[in-house]
Amino acid sequence: MNTITELRFTSERPRDDGIVERDLVVNGIPGILWTPGSASASAPVPLILLGHPSGPGLARMRPRLDGRARAAAELGFASVAIELPGNGDRPALPDLESARAELRQALDAGERPSEEVIDRLVLPLVDKAVPEWRAALDELLALPEIGGPVAYSGGVLAIGIRLAAVDERIVAAGLFAGSYVPLSMFDEARRVTIPLHVLLQWDDEGNDRQRALDVFDAFGSAEKTLQANLGGHTGVPAHAGEDAGRFFARHLTPRR
Repeated sequence: MNTITELRFTSERPRDDGIVERDLVVNGIPGILWTPGSASASAPVPLILLGHPSGPGLARMRPRLDGRARAAAELGFASVAIELPGNGDRPALPDLESARAELRQALDAGERPSEEVIDRLVLPLVDKAVPEWRAALDELLALPEIGGPVAYSGGVLAIGIRLAAVDERIVAAGLFAGSYVPLSMFDEARRVTIPLHVLLQWDDEGNDRQRALDVFDAFGSAEKTLQANLGGHTGVPAHAGEDAGRFFARHLTPRR
């Protein structure tokens, strides 16, 4: 049975900085699309998919996403974020909530979460989110002002791995190594061959540094950069965003 896809915009806000910010619903999933003022049918722009953590929801993440979207627009790129499964106003996923509670319990006790908890937390989310991202991308690339190429930016790290492994439209990824990756996904990481820029906060209190390093080592990309900075999960220095911007500029800007 064919899946019916649909993209509709629910609001549009031209901004003083030249960005057009539009709330949208794609296949029943809320999201936000930011396009630079230069985007048009005669001059379509590349697109960055903005990944974000599972838990806070799109509304709470919006200010941080807006900063990333503004940086992308300054480079001439559009960017989009969609709500993750089980987040925001989307139907709750009880198994996900249970695994998230067990993760917090382990971290609060100063323990490492078990592989079983990591699997229950991450794998169902990846299995649901990646097809949603791909279906959304079908609709977004049909817009006259969006022309590609496409990149993925941010987390959840495992979602970025799966997308980069299965969707040939994604030509580069700037990944935030700030979430757990199940051991079963290492084979997928080995199949990722696009250019990568991976950001790791060295003192991230909610992540497994060694697992993040092992994932980076597993990536099959000939071009991959690991940028590690001191500090916790939310202590990313400003220059890290600038470095990521240069990475995307190299791989998304058409060569003349």
